Amino acid sequence: MDPDCAICHAPATLACDCEAKGLEVAVRQAESRMMQSIYNDIRSWVRAHAQDYILEYFRLLTERRKTAHTAHLDRITAHAYHYYHAPPHPNEIAAAQAQLKRGIDEDWQASVQRYPEVLEYFYSLVELTLPDDNEPAVKDPPLSALSGSRKASRRPGGGPGTVASGPSIAHHEREMREIPLPRRTPPPLEPMPMPIRERRTPGPQRTRSAYRPGPPPPPPPGASYYNPGPY
Repeated sequence: MDPDCAICHAPATLACDCEAKGLEVAVRQAESRMMQSIYNDIRSWVRAHAQDYILEYFRLLTERRKTAHTAHLDRITAHAYHYYHAPPHPNEIAAAQAQLKRGIDEDWQASVQRYPEVLEYFYSLVELTLPDDNEPAVKDPPLSALSGSRKASRRPGGGPGTVASGPSIAHHEREMREIPLPRRTPPPLEPMPMPIRERRTPGPQRTRSAYRPGPPPPPPPGASYYNPGPY
């Protein structure tokens, strides 16, 4: 004999979706409580390393451009003294400085426009791990079957996920060239076997997709991926 709905108390023969909707709400609430701090840590780590990379990339571009500017000033100075025995005309110096300023602006714009691919690259380095289905903490969780209260706040062995970290790119010199940023595709997860029960909670009227860990949800509409700060 199947029990009535735990929420609306309708007979099981009606197959209402109250319990399925309630489960979806509970999943979102539990995810927010347990995973939000992990999402924040991942976002902070990715943001810091992406900013380091963009600043280093811009520094290399501007150094090359300043070197070219210095060589240009030397040429016009040598030309003026060779033909006129005098320093270059102030208009030539002003034009060279204006060209340098335009070039630096272009370098900064090109650097900032690389933020989307750089952020995706560092997000692809983050690894979240799931426990094995045969672990005791999974097969026999420390929950009281009578009271429904938790006996332990976290499973033995650590939290639900780990964040991979590495040295900052800002500490390495790189050649002035486009650096390809490969993306790693994680292997597909094996579907978790469902235990056999006499009665299952009916699901919502939509297709369920397999769980796959990924980066935190995108920021709310209107937010920008680049938040400039003092450098």
